[in-house]
Amino acid sequence: MGWARDAILNALEDLTTDELKKFKLKLLSVPLRAGYGRLPRGALQQMDAVDLTDKLVSFYLEAYSTELTATVLRDMGMQEMAEQLQTVIVRSSGVVPAAISVPSQMAARPAPHFVDQHRQALIVRVTDIDGVLDALYGKVLTEEQYQAVRSETTNPTKMRRLFSFAPAWNLTCKDLLLQALRDTQPYLVADLEQS
Repeated sequence: MGWARDAILNALEDLTTDELKKFKLKLLSVPLRAGYGRLPRGALQQMDAVDLTDKLVSFYLEAYSTELTATVLRDMGMQEMAEQLQTVIVRSSGVVPAAISVPSQMAARPAPHFVDQHRQALIVRVTDIDGVLDALYGKVLTEEQYQAVRSETTNPTKMRRLFSFAPAWNLTCKDLLLQALRDTQPYLVADLEQS
């Protein structure tokens, strides 16, 4: 059952110092399931991600500590991270633990965006990167990002550099990249859409 501990630790290690502090604060006020008590406040404030994971798992056991971690993350407005935590747990265990209720929107989750779904193929197959960059300049990419991508020497490394900025993009940014690809590489996009 170490998968739950690992998943919680990975989620907590992804938090910034301020987010971890906020997580601990929310943990002290989030509603608990009947029969469970609160962690002592004094010891909680000094813990890092590893110690906090150990404390959560030892105090609440793996199944409920996972649910509780996801609940606190949602309460912090980090829905995507909470869903990722539950997805990792479901995938690792092969079953949905009884204590974890998978949100209905997760079950009906839309397919990944085209640029996420075909990332690897785009890195290898895009040839007109300058045209894509020009279309994204000022809308998605800053001057520094534009220059950083242009400074790479090969097309695959340019695309990798471009994708390194993608975690900060919203859906509109990804749509703009897709449109730039359609404009500059229509046959590539059509081929990937059929695959």
